Amino acid sequence: MSGPVALPHPRTWHALVSLAIEEDVGSGDVTSSLVISPDAAGRAVVEARESSIVCGLPIAEAVFREVDPSLSFESLHAEGTRATPGQPLAVISGSMRGILTAERTALNFLMRLCGIATFTRSFVDAVAGTSCKIVDTRKTLPGWRVLDKYAAAVGGAHNHRFGLSDGILLKDNHIAAAGGVVAAVKTAISGAPANLRVQVEVESPSDARAAIEAGAEFLLLDNWSSEDTARAVPELREHALLESSGGIHLGNVRDYAEAGVARISIGALTHSAPAADIALEIEQMDTLGGVTG
Repeated sequence: MSGPVALPHPRTWHALVSLAIEEDVGSGDVTSSLVISPDAAGRAVVEARESSIVCGLPIAEAVFREVDPSLSFESLHAEGTRATPGQPLAVISGSMRGILTAERTALNFLMRLCGIATFTRSFVDAVAGTSCKIVDTRKTLPGWRVLDKYAAAVGGAHNHRFGLSDGILLKDNHIAAAGGVVAAVKTAISGAPANLRVQVEVESPSDARAAIEAGAEFLLLDNWSSEDTARAVPELREHALLESSGGIHLGNVRDYAEAGVARISIGALTHSAPAADIALEIEQMDTLGGVTG
């Protein structure tokens, strides 16, 4: 990661926050309204239960403030920093009803986003010392793409295209429908907007050479073994930018990086990252409320 990652504008994700709150709270938090007095106030701490890359605190803050605008939220970590087990991430003060009503939704955002950032950082660390970049994909949770890709970037990955309109990638089905790799590449290049580069998925060295001869300058080596990749890279990288994908995991990602590809794209960063273990604990009660009715 070259520097702090900019938080996407709230207009790109705030509707998701509202939807999540509506989904969880519905017509009201029955439990809290039964056992917590309306004037009960206090302070709660959000803490990491395992080593995690911090990501999503501004989103969690938006959840608490939408549930109760009077709540105070103090972030204790910058996005992209590492929190150790037991370390506090944020402090929330104010109405206990508001804090507990927002708790699960806020933690759901944090657990997913910290999980993606942490999982991504493990891949970035695994290729440290090479020139290879870790890249995310469009394999994101529907509706969550802007946040999933934000978390991957916070973890140190580079964002691939956000959608079908901002990048050209000829995959196997495009190539088959177009009548072959040469036809697909030539047609795409001839009609591509000036600001969009054409990337071509190739499944063998012969396909790669055919794509290059047709004018391709950006190849996706899909489901190649690291050994095949290492053998082909010296020839291919003289003519095209090379990216590996498919079947790549923490156990072999460095093999691909050391083979000499410029990029490695990994769908698992966003579709299979384990959720981070994060919890909220009440630290102080200023007013103890009993049963209200």
